[in-house]
Amino acid sequence: MLYRENGQFKTTYRADQQIFPIAQDRLFILAAVLFAFVVVPAIASDYTFRALLIPFAIMSLAALGVNVLVGYCGQISLGSGAFMAVGAYGAYNFFVRIPDMPLIPALILGGLCSTAFGILFGLPSLRVKGLYLAVATLAAQFFADWMFLRIKWFTLNTPSGSVSVSGMQVFGYPIDSPTSKYLLCLSILVVMGIAAKNLVRSAIGREWMAIRDMDVAAAVIGIRPMYAKLSAFAVSSFIIGVAGALWGFVYLGAWEPAAFSADMSFRLLFMVIIGGLGSIMGSFFGAAFIVLLPIALNQFLPVLLGVFGIEISTAGISHAELIIFGGLIVWFLIVEPHGLAKLWSTGKQKLRLWPFPH
Repeated sequence: MLYRENGQFKTTYRADQQIFPIAQDRLFILAAVLFAFVVVPAIASDYTFRALLIPFAIMSLAALGVNVLVGYCGQISLGSGAFMAVGAYGAYNFFVRIPDMPLIPALILGGLCSTAFGILFGLPSLRVKGLYLAVATLAAQFFADWMFLRIKWFTLNTPSGSVSVSGMQVFGYPIDSPTSKYLLCLSILVVMGIAAKNLVRSAIGREWMAIRDMDVAAAVIGIRPMYAKLSAFAVSSFIIGVAGALWGFVYLGAWEPAAFSADMSFRLLFMVIIGGLGSIMGSFFGAAFIVLLPIALNQFLPVLLGVFGIEISTAGISHAELIIFGGLIVWFLIVEPHGLAKLWSTGKQKLRLWPFPH
């Protein structure tokens, strides 16, 4: 009975078009954001920041970018790891080559480099779609792997392509502790999340969804497929590029091209599928599933097997993680193909009528 809309009247179009039209949703989101910014930094340990919270925030941002392209515009992409790599190496070059380059502009410029790269490899979407487009975007992954490994200019002539950053600051505040890194990633995630939520509710977002549902019908009613598809690639690549720069700068600190391999692209795609295609909230659910589940299995699987007197080696735990992880992915796709976000939405709908489900 706490999730009722009784008495919540909309008297203006502005009130009716709010991101969260229900007061309980607004209060919940506000409480969650305050908890993340105020309470979590006070109670979380360094291990929690490094192993859980920072990768979760960055992967949520990357999954958000993939969801814009795959979930809202319907353009299958297997080159997300390449877009992250371009964002990371682009931001690195701006940060290192330009004296006293601030961190935030470097991240934005890295995202813009990824935008240009995404538009370039998004051009095949004007002629092909489905599996053929997925293969075309996979070519971006192979090209990025070759480019950052063979063209030494991008890595300041390092033999292995490995680079590192240090001395990061935002408005004079050093970004060196786990807490400061977490707050930086969380702040960017919140800003990007709000921007993406407003964008998919706007005219361009409706064009993306029209292209996703039926591109021929969308063209008939006056939507330009070229503009809609390339704009989706541009926005998605920018968000993924910023996430890639954060992954390199904040989470890894030192990285090489293998850090953004095809495995990263598939992982991001799994996040979107499991979390929910065409759902901003699904990006967060998918990132939580992919990032947190392997760590939870690694921690609790030996304890669970120990109850039954079964001993398992470290290699066995690693193999069991892959088996359980893959099995859960298949189970979710069969039981709820619309992802965890659909379960969340269904639960909210039931709460509106509880305890009178009629």
